[in-house]
Amino acid sequence: MNGFNQLSEYAEVDVEKRRQIELLMRQTMVSARLANIQDNEKYMARYAEVDEFMNFEDSSVLQSDHVKVCPECGRHFSREENFCPECLTSLKCISHKPSIRNITTKPHITCSGSGEAENILSNESIRKINDFRFTMDDFNMIARSIKAQAFEYMDRLIRDNSIDLDDLDILDKVLLFAKSFVSVEYKSYGRDLGYFEFNRIFIDDRQTKSLQITTIIHELTHFLLKEILVHVVCRILDVSKNKHVEAAVTYILTSSILNRLIDEYAAHSVEGRFTIFGYQDYSSFIALQDEIDEEHVEIAKTIANTFSIHIKKLLEGFLDWDLREEIKEQFLSDTLERPDYSQLAFESCSRLSDEGFLKAIWLILSEGFKDIDADVLDSYVKEL
Repeated sequence: MNGFNQLSEYAEVDVEKRRQIELLMRQTMVSARLANIQDNEKYMARYAEVDEFMNFEDSSVLQSDHVKVCPECGRHFSREENFCPECLTSLKCISHKPSIRNITTKPHITCSGSGEAENILSNESIRKINDFRFTMDDFNMIARSIKAQAFEYMDRLIRDNSIDLDDLDILDKVLLFAKSFVSVEYKSYGRDLGYFEFNRIFIDDRQTKSLQITTIIHELTHFLLKEILVHVVCRILDVSKNKHVEAAVTYILTSSILNRLIDEYAAHSVEGRFTIFGYQDYSSFIALQDEIDEEHVEIAKTIANTFSIHIKKLLEGFLDWDLREEIKEQFLSDTLERPDYSQLAFESCSRLSDEGFLKAIWLILSEGFKDIDADVLDSYVKEL
C-alpha cells in the first residue's frame, strides 16, 4: 500500500460537498430548537399530512378516465378507444401492464476491443496495466458509454412493456432505472438490506420503499464502480469485455481491504446523495475500517469520494431534482423516526485532482493484478 500513501499530495477540498454539509448543520441547529418546543402529537401530524398527500395523489390516478395506452407513442386514451389513430396500433389497458418487479432484464453493457484477453494474467497484459496509457478523456468516454447503453436499454424496456413513467411510483422508477444496468433479484432472508454479487443486485422487499430505494442505489453503485474499472482494463488492453476481465476486476475489488473500503465508501456516499439528510448510513464501511490503519482509511475515503462524484453525475441523468423530491416524500411517508446526523461525521470533503485520480486507478489495478490468485480467478469466471 506504500504507493497509496503518496496520493494525499493530490487531494483537494470538495467545496460543493463541504458547503452542503455546513448549510445542513446550520439548519440542524435551527431545527433542534424548534423540535424542543414540539410535542409528539405535532410531530406525528406532520407525517399524517404527508400520508394524506400521497394517498390523494394515488387516488387521482385511479380516478383518471385515461385507462388505455398506445404501446408505440405512449399516449393515453379513454376506455372506449381501441386503436391509436396516429400509430394504427391496438391500445393496451394500463392496468394490464406488467409490474416493474416482474420484468426480467439481462442488460449487457459492452466494450469493444481488437482482442479477447482470455489470458488476462499474461506478462503482456501485466505490462500494459503497469504502463497505464489512460487519460481523463478516456475515463469520461467510458462513463458516457455506460450511461448511453443503459439509457438505450431502458428506452427499449419502456416501449416493449408499454410503460408510462408518470404512472410509476418512485420505487418502481428507481427499480426500472437499476434494471437498465444490471439484473435485480429479491431476497427474503438474512439481515442485509441487499447486496451485489456477480452482476446481480439482491434487495429485501420486506423493507420500506424508501429503504429499498436507497439499497438499490447503494448496490447499483457497487456495480457501476466495478463496471467502470472493467472498461478501463478493456481500453488499456485493447480487448472486448468478457468474463475474464470482469472476474479480474471483481477479484481486485474484493480481495484487498483497501479496495473493499473504497468500494463500500463510494456506495455509501452515492446512496447518501439521494437520501434525506439525517438518514445516511455508513454501517458497512464502519464495520470494515477497523481492519486498516487510520491513514489508509482517509486515503480510501478520498479515492472513493472522487469515484462517487463521477457516479453521481451518471445517475443524476435520470434521478433528477424532481425524482429526488419524490424520494424525500417517500422517506417522510415511511418513517416516524427523527433524523440522526451523527453519521455525517463519516462524510469526506476531500477529493483527488484528475492527475491523482488517474494515479489511484493505476495503483488499484497494478497492485491488484500483481496479487491475483489464478485458481480463485477461474472460480469467479464460472460464477459470471
